[in-house]
Order: sequence, then C-alpha cells, then structure tokens
Amino acid sequence: MSITKQQVLDAFHFRCATRYYDPARKISQEDFDYILELGRLSPSSVGSEPWQFLVIQNPELRQALKPVSWGMATQLDDASHVVVILANKKARYDSDDFRQNLLRRGLNEEQLQQAVTKYETFQKNDIKVLENDRTLFDWASKQTYIALANMMTGAALIGIDSCPIEGFNYAEVNRILAQTGAYDAEKYAVSVAVTFGYRAKDIRPKSRKPLNEIVHWIE
Repeated sequence: MSITKQQVLDAFHFRCATRYYDPARKISQEDFDYILELGRLSPSSVGSEPWQFLVIQNPELRQALKPVSWGMATQLDDASHVVVILANKKARYDSDDFRQNLLRRGLNEEQLQQAVTKYETFQKNDIKVLENDRTLFDWASKQTYIALANMMTGAALIGIDSCPIEGFNYAEVNRILAQTGAYDAEKYAVSVAVTFGYRAKDIRPKSRKPLNEIVHWIE
C-alpha cells in the first residue's frame, strides 16, 4: 500500500505535544508493537544503536516518578504508554557493543578492524566525543532522538498522539529507574521520555516559522 505526500503532511499537522490524554482509550498491543519497531529500525551514527526502551506501565512506578517529573506529571496518570529511552554511556568505538553491531553486518575480521580504526578516528578526532563521559553520553543521546522522532511520526500516521519530554530531574529519574533492575544502570542512563495515547481534547494548531526563514540555499 502506498502513502501520499499529503497523508504524511496531514500526519505532521495532526501531531502536537499532547499533555492531556483520554485515560479510557488505550493503544492496542499491535499498534504499540509497531511504534516500538519504528524505534528499533531507526538509523544511528555509524550504526551504533546506542539505545534501550523502557515501557513504564507499572502504576506504582509511574506514581514514584511523578514528584520528579514535572513535564509529564499529568501524563503519568492518563497516558496509555510511557516510554523512557536510555542512551549507552559507553558507546565507544572499542566497546563490545560496537563489535557485535559490526559482526551483525557480516564483516570479516579484516573488515571489522578497518571499521574500528575508522570509527576511532571519527570519535577521537572528527566529532571529539571521547573527551569526557558527558560528551560521549550526549553523542549517544543524539541518536535516541532520531528513534524518538520516528516513533512519534509513525504514531501520528495511525492517529496516535504523543509528547516528547525532557521536563524531569534526570538524577532522580535515573535513580528511581535503576532500582527496578530492568536494565544495566552502569551502562545506560536516561536520555529522553515520550508518552503515547489519545488526546482528551482538541489541541491548538501548532505554530512554526515559515520555510523561507529557516532554509538557506547554497548554489
């Protein structure tokens, strides 16, 4: 089945930051699996895939997050699904994760070593993300925002609302989530959150700068 450009544009106009969800409407498992698959299939720099997705459906955990999550306090009660996207704090060129990603591509040992050397130069000299732990984590977090955008856009295409969220105390949210034992907190930390569901009321149309203010052609 093909999709028209207008249908895609309509989905982008439909998508707005949804802060109030209808608690009676829940996303089907099939539809949410589709949203998660969009995150999994998203591109990332040098194919690093430095992410994990926590789906927070436990009511007690949602309540524990509320006092330190001002940006999604109401949504934690009403959203059908809450996702916290984690970024790999150790997404280095010489990590085992990088090696496994390269092996999945079918590279032989010689090709693998060539790729590692290239990525070392990229991380050390070109983009300079190995200067400290924060620069490396910020680089990994950039990749999670690609997955975030794809998940929200794909959700909008099937009429599901969403809201990206940075409005929370990162140290406290990391602490609370680490206590669940659901992931390796030595390796991963919170990058961004996103809620999904169905809007409880109409949302004011979005406002954006005109194209001629943000696009500059160099010919």
